[in-house]
Amino acid sequence: MLRNKHSFGVGTCGGLLMAAWLLAIGNARSADYNKPPEFVPPTGTTIIHAGTLLAVPGQSTQQAQSVVIRDGKIVEIRSGYVPAASVSAVGEVRVIDLREQFVMPGWIDLHVHLSGQSGSARKLNFVEMDQADVALHAAMYARRTLMAGFTTVRDLGSRGYSIFALRDAIKAGKVAGPKILSSGDAITPTGGHGDVHGYRREVLQALPALGTCNGPDDCRRAVRAAVKRGADVIKVTATGGVLSETATGTGQQFTDEELKAIADTAHDLGRKVTAHAHAKQGIEAALRAGFDNIEHAMWADEGTMKIFKQTGAWMVPTVYPITAVGDTPEKMKQGPFKDLPPPIMAKLLQLGRQPKDMVALAHKMGVNIALGTDSAVSPHGENANEFIEYVNAGMTNMESLMTGTVNAAEAAGISDRAGSLEPGKAADIVAMSASPLDSIEAVLDVDFIMRDGFVFKHGAEQ
Repeated sequence: MLRNKHSFGVGTCGGLLMAAWLLAIGNARSADYNKPPEFVPPTGTTIIHAGTLLAVPGQSTQQAQSVVIRDGKIVEIRSGYVPAASVSAVGEVRVIDLREQFVMPGWIDLHVHLSGQSGSARKLNFVEMDQADVALHAAMYARRTLMAGFTTVRDLGSRGYSIFALRDAIKAGKVAGPKILSSGDAITPTGGHGDVHGYRREVLQALPALGTCNGPDDCRRAVRAAVKRGADVIKVTATGGVLSETATGTGQQFTDEELKAIADTAHDLGRKVTAHAHAKQGIEAALRAGFDNIEHAMWADEGTMKIFKQTGAWMVPTVYPITAVGDTPEKMKQGPFKDLPPPIMAKLLQLGRQPKDMVALAHKMGVNIALGTDSAVSPHGENANEFIEYVNAGMTNMESLMTGTVNAAEAAGISDRAGSLEPGKAADIVAMSASPLDSIEAVLDVDFIMRDGFVFKHGAEQ
């Protein structure tokens, strides 16, 4: 049977209509797949009318100020509520009314683990969840963290590559979340806190920690490999940890020579280096090796504080988790960690009030302190409670706010773009109806969140 060479089975006219329809669908799909990112600064200029503005924590507040924003950055700050017509701009000018609000820089948390949440299912999740599952969980926790007012975080230990994909997706405006500085897998000795524990041999062999190294030369290799994978910062488990399922305590696990090799290599490659460190000996070894930051520092004493001051290193205390988990044996055994394996519970019970007493001593002795929560141990989205812990430890409200803004930015090496509201820096802004300088608990009720000029929350809108 012969067919007309122009026939599509429904006649020439029908065939042409079918071709047009297919072309339209193709174009629509192309447009859908190539849409611009969703979370990008609006075109034109934005003016925020701020009732009370704390532009640089540690300095005085100013009343009735206008913050002018363009392309996701602060252009200028003017006194008074300037009208849109007075701003020289190309494109639309919009005004955001925060005249009844306390306005300040978005907050920075230097110690989170977005890829999971600790609890009784933690061990099983590690072998049941693949990297796709981890990435989706991390995106959920990232959004919670942003909506708590944290516009920048430092993720210090997420296995594999999902955290780097999330970091890049947020930067590209595809996913809602705070800007992320990530270490990826921590650098750890074999059997150390950052290694894999608590499983049968075949599982341990199937799930190696990418950052494992032994000896100075091998540790140099591990740092270089971490940078190659995409690490913004190098995280090192200098001592044992509470939540690793091994009865090896919390003492020093890397040698002095290994720590020095790690720090030198990180600095040679332009990376800050920070140490998970609990025991006094391990903290001091990392400080002597030239580490920029120390996380936790649980068993630091007066002698350790003096070394902090001599080196100028920053302490990131992570106090809130002990409140969330429980600071007495009775609370711990009834809380979210009540089903932990015995080796972990034994180490946890030793902590008690130590994190709170340690940060009080550090503050009293004038140690540099920057905010970090270790969120994943405590619930994601509750990060602002760390501000309250610092006030309870003896800081003024202003000193506490500085830890999560100007201090954290300096400790992370990002003071040129974050931590304060000044021309040329990112438009990362939070606002509250009450002043945290009057009551630090105001940080728990954020009404407005902007990151890089994009508004993620404004009152009930989010």
